[in-house]
Amino acid sequence: MKNGTVRNIKKELLSDNWYSLNKVTFEYHREDGEWETQIREAYDRGNGAVILLYNKEKKSVVLTRQFRMPTYLNGNEDGMMIEACAGILEKGNAEQTIRMEVEEETGYMVEQVEKVFESYMSPGSVTEILYFFIGQYHEDMKVSEGGGVDDETENIEVLEMPFAQALIMMESGEIKDAKTIMLLQYAQLKGLFNQ
Repeated sequence: MKNGTVRNIKKELLSDNWYSLNKVTFEYHREDGEWETQIREAYDRGNGAVILLYNKEKKSVVLTRQFRMPTYLNGNEDGMMIEACAGILEKGNAEQTIRMEVEEETGYMVEQVEKVFESYMSPGSVTEILYFFIGQYHEDMKVSEGGGVDDETENIEVLEMPFAQALIMMESGEIKDAKTIMLLQYAQLKGLFNQ
C-alpha cells in the first residue's frame, strides 16, 4: 500500500526445533491514516536455490523424486513429489549452493549455471526467497549416482525425462511442486529447447 508502514514490532519465538517459527505483533499504518494492530506467524527456514537441468540436444530435463511429509499430511497419497533439484543456501551463496546440490542430488557436476529470477514462495507465512537457476547438463558431467547425502536422510531418485513429458506431467498433476512448475514454464516461455 502506498502509505503502509509498520511500527512496534514484537517477536515471540514459538519453535526452533528445525527452523524458527515466530509470532510477530506489529502496528500497521493503513491508507486511511489509522494504525491497526496485526498478529502474524512467520516461519524462517532460510533462503534457497533451485535449478532446472536441461540438455538441448536430447531435449530432456533432470528432476528428482522424493518423499515429502507435509504433502502426505495434506492429501498426497504416497507423499512422493517430483521436483527440480533444490536446497537451502549454505553460507548465503546461491550459485555455490545450487552447484553443490546438483552434484549431491543428481550426480552431475555442472560448471555454469544462470540465475533467471527470484521469488518469495509463500509470502504470507514463510520468509524464504528462492533463487531460480537453469543449467545445461551432458553425460560427461556425471560423476556419481546422486541420490542425496546419507547424513541428511535424503532418499532421492534421479529422473531424466523428455521436456515434453515433464510438461504433460505438469498439466496432468503428476508434477505439483510450484518451483518446478515455474521453471518448466520459464523454459517453455523462453524456448530453451528451440534455440
